[in-house]
Amino acid sequence: MLLFVDESGQDHRQMPCEVLAGVAIREGNYWNLIKALRSAEKDCFGDYLRNLRVTEIKARKLLKRRIFHNANQALEIPDSQLAQLANSFLVKGIQDHKSRRERSSCTREEFVGYGRTILKYIHTVLDIAANHDVKILASIVDADAALSERTDILHKNFTYLFERYFYLLKDNPHDERGLVVFDEIEKSKAQKLVQQMASYFLGTETGRFRSSRIIPEPFFVHSELTTGVFLADLTAYVLGWGWRLQSMPQPFREELKLFAGKLHDMQFIGNKEESDSQSYTIHGIKYIDDLRGRYERS
Repeated sequence: MLLFVDESGQDHRQMPCEVLAGVAIREGNYWNLIKALRSAEKDCFGDYLRNLRVTEIKARKLLKRRIFHNANQALEIPDSQLAQLANSFLVKGIQDHKSRRERSSCTREEFVGYGRTILKYIHTVLDIAANHDVKILASIVDADAALSERTDILHKNFTYLFERYFYLLKDNPHDERGLVVFDEIEKSKAQKLVQQMASYFLGTETGRFRSSRIIPEPFFVHSELTTGVFLADLTAYVLGWGWRLQSMPQPFREELKLFAGKLHDMQFIGNKEESDSQSYTIHGIKYIDDLRGRYERS
C-alpha cells in the first residue's frame, strides 16, 4: 500500500490550520486511478492540465475564492460548452504569460466557464478516488497549538498519522506492507524528517511494533509529476478550510463543505487495540490542539 503525504498551512499565513494529509492507495488500484483521473482531465479541459498551465497544479490555486465567485455568476452557459471555454481560458493564460500581458485576455464567458469546470473537476476527482477505495488520513492542528520543544523526535501530528496508517494496514492481509511517499521538500528538512522517523520506528517500542507493517524510510517525489501527491495536496487544503468539529473555532469556508464531506466519508475508520485487550474506534482524520507530548504537558 502507498501513503502519499503532503502538508499545508505550516507557514501560518493563509490557512487557519496546519494539515498533514495522507491518501492511502493500494498498489493494484493506483494505475487504474491514474487513468481515470487523466480521462477526467481531458473530459473537463480538453487536454491534460500539465499541458495547459504555466505553474504547478495546486489546490490553493484551483479552489481560491475567485473560482467560486466566477462560477456563481448569473450567466447561462450550456454544459456542453464548458470544456471548450475552460480550455480557451487556460490556453490564453499561457499566451498572456509568455507575452507578459498585465491584464487577462479572457472573456467573461471563459472566466465563468473555467470556474464551473474546476468545481466539476474537483467533484469528479473525489468521486473517482472514492470509487478506487482511497482512504483518507490526516492530522489537523490548531495554528495556535502549543509546540513541543524537542526537535529530535517525531511530532504528534506525524505519530497520529502513522498510527492510523498502521491500523489501516492491519485490516489488510498479513503480508501487506506500507510505503510512505512525501512531496519533495528542502534537503535539510528531508534529512531531519528521515532522522526523526528512524528515531521513532527504531528507538521506541511503539514505533518498532508499527514498523512490522510500515517501512520507516520514506520516498520523496516531485508533486507535479505524481498523482498521489496531488490528491494529498487537495486533501490537505480542503480539510484545512472546510472540515470542522463543533469544538474547532477556526474560520471556515462554507463553499468547501461539500468537498470536505466527501473526504470525511473516505476517511479510514478502524479499531485500536489497548494492552488490556480492549479496543476503541479511531478515525482517519484527527484534530490536535496541543503538539506537546504527555510528559511536556505535565
